[in-house]
Amino acid sequence: MTREPLQPRLRPHIRSRSRPRSSPWLLALALLAFVALLPSAGAMRPSRVADLRREVVDMFYHGFDNYMRIAFPEDELRPVTCAPLTRDAKNPGNVEVNDVLGNYSLTLIDTLSTLAIFASAPPDDRGTGPKALRDFQDGVAALVEQYGDGRPGPSGQGLRARGFDVDSKVQVFETVIRGVGGLLSAHLFAVGALPINGYEPLGHEDDPLSPPPIHWPNGLIYDGQLLRLALDLGTRILPAFYTKTGMPYPRVNLRHGIPFYKNSPLHETSSGDHIVDGPPEITETCSAGAGSLVLEFTVLSRLTGDPRFEQLAKRAFWAVWYRKSHIGLLGAGVDAEQGHWVGPYSVVGAGADSFFEYALKSHILLSGHELPNRTAVEPKPKDDWLDPNTLFAPLTDVENSPDAFLQAWHHAHAAIKRHLYSDRDHPHYENVNLWTGSLATNWVDSLGAFYAGLLVLAGEVEEAIETSLLYTAIWARYAALPERWSITHKDIEGGLGWWPLRPEFIESTYYIYQATKDPWYLYVGEMVMRDIQRRCTTQCGWAGLQNVLTGEKSDRMESFFLGETTQYLYLLFDESHPLNKLDAAFVFTTEGHPLILPKAKSSVRSRTSGHKELIVYHDPAYTNTCPAPPSITPLTGSVIAARDDIFHAAKMLDLHLLQPKNRLGLPAEGSKPSGQHTSSRKPETELDRFTPFPWSLPPEMIPQNATCRKINQPVEMLLEFSSNAQELIGGSAFNYLIGTQNLERLTMDRIRVQTLSGLRLTMRQEEDSDGEWRVSKVNGVLLGRDEFIVMNRAILGEVSDPRFNLVRDPVNVKFVHLHHVDLGQDEADKDKEQLQPESGNKTDDNDVSQEKEQEDEVSEQQIETANTTSEEPASSSLGSYVKSLLANLAASLDDLLHGIPLEAAVTALPSILPSIPSISSIHGTTKRIKYPFNVFLNSTAVTATGIGAAPLPPPPPPPSSPYIANNPAHPRLLPAFGPVPRDMIHYTTIYAAGQLCSASSPNDSDSENQKPPLDDSIPRTHQILLLRRGGCSFSEKLANIPAFPPSPTSLQLVVVVSDGDDEDASYAAYYSGQTYNTQGVGGGLARPLLDQVQKTPGGLVRRNPIPMIMVGGGEMTYETLKRAKGVAVGRRWFLESQGRRVRNVIVDEGDAGGVA
Repeated sequence: MTREPLQPRLRPHIRSRSRPRSSPWLLALALLAFVALLPSAGAMRPSRVADLRREVVDMFYHGFDNYMRIAFPEDELRPVTCAPLTRDAKNPGNVEVNDVLGNYSLTLIDTLSTLAIFASAPPDDRGTGPKALRDFQDGVAALVEQYGDGRPGPSGQGLRARGFDVDSKVQVFETVIRGVGGLLSAHLFAVGALPINGYEPLGHEDDPLSPPPIHWPNGLIYDGQLLRLALDLGTRILPAFYTKTGMPYPRVNLRHGIPFYKNSPLHETSSGDHIVDGPPEITETCSAGAGSLVLEFTVLSRLTGDPRFEQLAKRAFWAVWYRKSHIGLLGAGVDAEQGHWVGPYSVVGAGADSFFEYALKSHILLSGHELPNRTAVEPKPKDDWLDPNTLFAPLTDVENSPDAFLQAWHHAHAAIKRHLYSDRDHPHYENVNLWTGSLATNWVDSLGAFYAGLLVLAGEVEEAIETSLLYTAIWARYAALPERWSITHKDIEGGLGWWPLRPEFIESTYYIYQATKDPWYLYVGEMVMRDIQRRCTTQCGWAGLQNVLTGEKSDRMESFFLGETTQYLYLLFDESHPLNKLDAAFVFTTEGHPLILPKAKSSVRSRTSGHKELIVYHDPAYTNTCPAPPSITPLTGSVIAARDDIFHAAKMLDLHLLQPKNRLGLPAEGSKPSGQHTSSRKPETELDRFTPFPWSLPPEMIPQNATCRKINQPVEMLLEFSSNAQELIGGSAFNYLIGTQNLERLTMDRIRVQTLSGLRLTMRQEEDSDGEWRVSKVNGVLLGRDEFIVMNRAILGEVSDPRFNLVRDPVNVKFVHLHHVDLGQDEADKDKEQLQPESGNKTDDNDVSQEKEQEDEVSEQQIETANTTSEEPASSSLGSYVKSLLANLAASLDDLLHGIPLEAAVTALPSILPSIPSISSIHGTTKRIKYPFNVFLNSTAVTATGIGAAPLPPPPPPPSSPYIANNPAHPRLLPAFGPVPRDMIHYTTIYAAGQLCSASSPNDSDSENQKPPLDDSIPRTHQILLLRRGGCSFSEKLANIPAFPPSPTSLQLVVVVSDGDDEDASYAAYYSGQTYNTQGVGGGLARPLLDQVQKTPGGLVRRNPIPMIMVGGGEMTYETLKRAKGVAVGRRWFLESQGRRVRNVIVDEGDAGGVA
């Protein structure tokens, strides 16, 4: 490749003479002006960009002309054998071909929008623009000839079919994005809703939603034929949406529907004669396949007035979104019939890619338009009317709103940035476990290259730039993008080395150039084009690479090469194109088809929502505006070339170890060709063999003082504990994902370490949390960023090592409160029992006496909770929640507990919850549960500080029992039913006193929370005093508590409940690695400040200061604690390594939530 010569530099002549004092400043200003006037050395001249643009057009027509000459009206072209590529009728299971090719001239439909884009080419001596417009109109005419005009009469019959009435079983996703999307985009160009330079088919008074007939030079009168054909194709896809989940089946027959999906609700009202016998059809689809239909189907509904498509596509999107894991990740595979994830992987590439794309682009497309009318559509008077929407409740205004899709994008990107994004070596995205976020596979795929372009649309330009550099390096290494590249082995992953002319990398390059205008990306585009010209050309078109290492070609030219790859290359080199300057809410679909929602010119408007703002974003860090382009670097002209991480991605590919090149990017003398250029085709010239940019940078684009920063290699430390072969630890039935004996998986994000014997921990120092450590691997098991390991404090007691040190938390304490729920009866049943007279049924005397003893035992634990008007609201709410939770658990065990009532379901749960006592069932009658169900709510409180702070009271001593707290082999478990030992729930008398401020307090304005001074008996008879924050200082609250003699039954602790913004100070926040702020800034709970010595109401110094803690949660927590049956307080512990906290290690007492 020839290099553009540098512009000659001016050499001004300066005569020698005496200089005034200000001459240095004048000289500096002159130099700055001179530099500003110099053209950027690295920027391409317009003439060179025009040459590249013409080469792209030639590339396109080499493929398009051969397709029309050799393959049309078939779907695709075989470029090596120069023959049409059709469906594989002999092998219906060949889904790679049959899923896409539907016998409806796919390549022409996919290419019409590219022709329309070329029609706006700048004037040249070849007439590129007018020729492309003629070809576009002739292409439309050819489609109408083959498939009719979409009307029911004779004109609707084409040479091949009436519409798309063909016996083809195709993939729903591919048919929508290529077929429906291509037809809709071409229609929008045809009616002028999308711009073509010099083509204005409509007058100012014409409505683009109801355009008049348009006369074309080829004799075709365009009156919406493409739109009607799109409606015909979309209608044939509707049967696939007859599922119970709202997600479409992956495949549909364009003539017969879905006779191969036997469980579809569509067949419930039919005789079943049309159902195909044979093996069950695969119902697995993917997040992208189910959720990436909103753009095409919304435009189809808005243009035709048929709301079915928009509602189905949106419902499918939300059906996928609502199934995200608890850490916000989406899986790649999902079962459309059952609704569960297939496989544990979460990715940004194949399987999920376009779901994220359509979340953001749906917001863009829908913005500025009214919400759709949700009035039910009456069936049309014909027998084949289908509407799967009738299976579901209508979508809400929120689910229809553009803001909801933007929020989904924000949440999805936040989860990706937290769990998939890695900055090791160079920023890239990993494939992680859907549930835990732990590393699953360490490779990148070519489809993931699209994500950088999506980030540009979202305003995340810096992340887009840095992550796209890796794909640029991969291309430079292989002169293509292999399907998968292994980060670990720095080689092609699993032999997946093909590249079928995919557009994703050049698509992102186009978007980033539009945002930055950096000439770097023009050179990247040229690199891609040169390598395609060199490696993929054939006599009859363009062939994908079956192997990027050997250069072996595949005999297929995918339709997206003409529909996307050449289109984005062209738009990259045509900066003045009207689409690059269009100020409207248009989008490119995932197949590269431009779409827009034209606005009607009539005054009739659809129904609007009464809500001005339907969604409130909870995270102010979300990006909602686009940043300004970076300033161009003087002389080099490229900000990208001057980045201090420019070669980090190259280092990941070991590009520095490849063939040496000279300053022109050509192979150095005596060197051998590098791995990326081992194609069997001999290059025409040496210049045709190598591309000098971007990794062998031209000298003029390298800053003179260029430096690279240190490659990010996080600090890691390995800890190994000696093995004790005599120590045996039992396993758990929940230990899937774990194969080692001393680990037990408690929940999806919790793994318990049962013994230190033989334990191996890998800890990584986190740069985003002040150098805290995070356990990244335990016994070979990789952990996600929000995954924790749990250790019993007893097994850590004897460890004394600066790298692994147990530390008591000086601020945070564990706060547990107990509640009782009666599972035996509903609240309504209790009311009925109270109204009914005693029945004649008799009970055995022994049963009566046993029941009496049990009730007496429970009654000993009832709390004297003072000044609470009624316990029914809180008890009913909490009880209903727990019952619903257990009922859902029982419902999930359909095979075991089908049709069994709640009480009997609880009977079956001991295998899952061993602490639940069994309930005898005699002759099918379930006996009433004797004990209430114990619900323990955990939270984190902060201790008070200041001169008035008092230490927490010591807990009662545990009973004499082998199940002691410091024995990890016999941890004490909180009982699920029945009495709770006093040493586990320390305090059982609670008094709620509001704000407890004196009436004369200047800050007291809340009369509802104001209580009269406490009676002297309250602190003598209640162990817990519950207060609301505010109204007066913390010291004043304590000063309003009467003096009392200390005793086990008198006041032990004051609990203050904070309001509003402090709700996040909770058990979950603590265990996610957050520490509470001691200064009251930056979020979290501030410690209560007792700035005065504690005094009595009489002003005397209190002889026995009262401990105080504070919890968050506001009114809800206050009302819940008022009705608690008991509370307990215990210390929290954490691990340190070299003075830094280990953020994802939970230290407990082995009591499953008990208190130390």
